[in-house]
Parts: sequence; structure tokens; C-alpha cells
Amino acid sequence: MAALTEKRRPTEVRVWDPFVRIAHWLLAAAFLVSYLTEGKPQWLHVWSGYLVAAIVVLRIVWGLVGPRHARFADFVPSPRAALRYLADLVRLRAPRHLGHSPAGGAMIVALILSLSITAGTGIALLAIRENQGPLAPWLGGQVVAAAPTPSKPGERVPKPGRMVKEVHELFSNLTLLLVGFHVLGVAVASFAHRENLVRAMITGRKRAPDPSARQAAAE
Repeated sequence: MAALTEKRRPTEVRVWDPFVRIAHWLLAAAFLVSYLTEGKPQWLHVWSGYLVAAIVVLRIVWGLVGPRHARFADFVPSPRAALRYLADLVRLRAPRHLGHSPAGGAMIVALILSLSITAGTGIALLAIRENQGPLAPWLGGQVVAAAPTPSKPGERVPKPGRMVKEVHELFSNLTLLLVGFHVLGVAVASFAHRENLVRAMITGRKRAPDPSARQAAAE
């Protein structure tokens, strides 16, 4: 009977729902397009930025009302837990998690924050510089009308929204750095756990927990 039960036990289980998977890859593509265009052409940069903002908002909502492994309550760790997991992962002895690992959960939070600031400052800059976008009624006319004028011939005057632009560029570069660390972490975790995590984010399925192994509490 035990052998029959073992044979019938599924080798894979569904973990990631369709929204999480589609949002993951669509967000990656939208950010890449927005980062590479840098306003040339502007329409592509702007609309890919809007797409980033929309996906981030929907992902936050889904993190509150979505299925178990999509919810923040399932994967947002304490800093100590994330650091402990990273230390164990470097030694290739970190416990396997069916959902996001503590380090993976921390990375998601960091990416959402960084992308939110990047998209928000981008929309604000569009309103300030071009008087366009959803923030134009509040930022466009007022800031452009109050823009400084040169007091001497040939004097260079800072463009309106210079500080906003600097913050926008800072967090867009920070997001790219975080993406790089994310890809590296996925590669190391895939090797450590003998599991293709990229494939799992495409199919939504991961290897079923081994009942004989000591699984993480999140599983």
C-alpha cells in the first residue's frame, strides 16, 4: 500500500497562478523596453513606463487578495531570515521553499519599491517637462510657469524637474542592479535545489515537496 501511495503521489504541484507568471514576464519586458529607450522614441518610453506602473499596482493588489503563494503574507521575511537564507544558499545548504524563499521575498519587496519610485518619478517628470500625463493638472502648468529664466546672457538655467529626473535615473539604475542580483539568485537557487526556477515561472509548476525531507515552514 505504501508503494502504491508513493507511486500515485504527484511529482509536481502548481505554485504560481497565471497572473503572477504573466505579470512577472510582462513587467520584465516593460522595464527593459523603458530602460533601453530612455525617451527615444518618447512614446515608447512613456507607454512602457505606464505599463510598469500598472503592473506594479496590480501586483500589490494581488499580493493582498491573490492565492496563497502570491500573497505578501506568505513570503515577506524579516531581514534576519533573508540574510540567514542567503548565507545558507552560498554554502548550498539553504532549505528549499515551495513558494518564494526569504531572499526571493525580500527581492520582490525591493523591486516593487524601486519600480514604484521609478515609475512615479517618471510620470511626475513627464508632467513637469511636457505638461502631459495624469499628473499634468497638478504639476505641469504650475511648475512650467514658475520655471526660472536666465538673468545673464549665456547663463545656463536648470531645467524644471531636475531633482525629479535625478531620482528617476537613480532608481531606474538601482532597479537594473536589483534585476541582476535577482537573476544571479535564481541561478544559484536553481543549482542548489536541482530545480529549474525559470521553467517554474513559465509553467507555474514546481517539484512536489518530499515528505521524507525537512521542508521549510512556508511549504
